[in-house]
Amino acid sequence: MPHKVEEVMTRDPVTLPEEAPVVKAAKLMRDRGIGDVLVVGDGRLRGLVTDRDIVVRAVAEGRDLATTPLATLCTSDVVTVGPDQDVAEAARLMRDKDVHQLPVVVDGRPVGVVALADFSLGLDPAPA
Repeated sequence: MPHKVEEVMTRDPVTLPEEAPVVKAAKLMRDRGIGDVLVVGDGRLRGLVTDRDIVVRAVAEGRDLATTPLATLCTSDVVTVGPDQDVAEAARLMRDKDVHQLPVVVDGRPVGVVALADFSLGLDPAPA
């Protein structure tokens, strides 16, 4: 059974710079079959944009998807974990914060992503 986040995380997360247009994130999500992209500035995590963010904060508001930068609609107060964090702690954090994925960062730089599905390796994230 895995004990550290680095044992279950997806490495090399999909990232885009803050100034990238929303349409670029949407195309990446489509092409890679993912639901979120990490937003970075100077190599450091600045936020997270999800497919729902694009629909609710861009499409529904009639924004120009080709010119609207990701920084204007990404969630910037992102909950993160480190690669050495215990998976049970990460699972509890996800439950407590009601999030489905957590960026994994080292010194503010994204190195991976851990999702709820990553805990399906036999770990019971429920508290004892």
